[in-house]
Amino acid sequence: MTLTAEKPVVRAGKPGRVRAFLGRFWFVYAMVLPVVVVLGVLVVFPLLQGLYFSFTDINDNNIANPVLDRPARYEITGLENYFHVLSGDASYGAFWATLTRTLIWTFACVFFHYTIGLALAVLLNRPMRFRTLYRILLILPWAVPVFISAFAWKYLFNSEYGLINWALEAVGLPGQVWLGQSDLALVSVVVVNVWLGVPFMMVALLGGLQAIPADLYEAAEVDGATPWQRFVHVTLPGLRAVSSSVVLLGVIWTFNMFPVIYLMTGNNPHTRILVTYAFERFFSGATRDFAIASTYGVLILSVLLVFATVYRRAMRGQGEVL
Repeated sequence: MTLTAEKPVVRAGKPGRVRAFLGRFWFVYAMVLPVVVVLGVLVVFPLLQGLYFSFTDINDNNIANPVLDRPARYEITGLENYFHVLSGDASYGAFWATLTRTLIWTFACVFFHYTIGLALAVLLNRPMRFRTLYRILLILPWAVPVFISAFAWKYLFNSEYGLINWALEAVGLPGQVWLGQSDLALVSVVVVNVWLGVPFMMVALLGGLQAIPADLYEAAEVDGATPWQRFVHVTLPGLRAVSSSVVLLGVIWTFNMFPVIYLMTGNNPHTRILVTYAFERFFSGATRDFAIASTYGVLILSVLLVFATVYRRAMRGQGEVL
């Protein structure tokens, strides 16, 4: 009987597995790497720099200026900027009042985005003549650049020669100063932003409606359900996944919607939201305050992160996954 020694089994170590993995999927990483680099340069680095600036007193007078051969002279101030902003001091933007206005702006816009978009989606999901033409016309506001839409609406809302005041005066009603120093300015920019945002909601919800099986409506109709009952018990549950996603995106976009407000009203305290005030501190005034602008940027990000976390947990509690 001949005994043969068994060869020891050599297990591939972690470096070997890593090399094998990279050797197999190198093409994927090669395609993803440029995107990661661009995101790092354009998103991650400015975000970290803004976070660092929020703990300093950096402004236009103490920042490094190679043209003037001036070195940086700003200092670390810790949480001082956050204390000033969160105290609600008017000289630092009256944070809590501005946050309240931002929430009103966001809720009003997203509410009308969703309700009007849903109504139009339900209407266009039915067979009708010229349905394709209607869809194209309703998507046009979304296709037009924001600055063109803002300037067009600014002309319509003009208090002296705008078409809206002309229409009001034609029926015997007094004209209004829509974009002046009053709450009408906030109403005006909400109207414009709703007009711009409805097409996105309509398209997204229309896609969701077309994904709902027709058998569900037929079964509900056979059971004697009214059109309203079919809408409540079939349409809305079928749109829950799409609705949760578009509402979250709508809140984030509207919370940070800078162009519409700034192009139409400029530095108007009645339309000032968090992001427009951060812009004012960064680019306006005799001394541009980069530290306070960065502090507002960090607080805006924090508010949205808290909202997104709470919203996702609420959706998961209802069985939806975001």
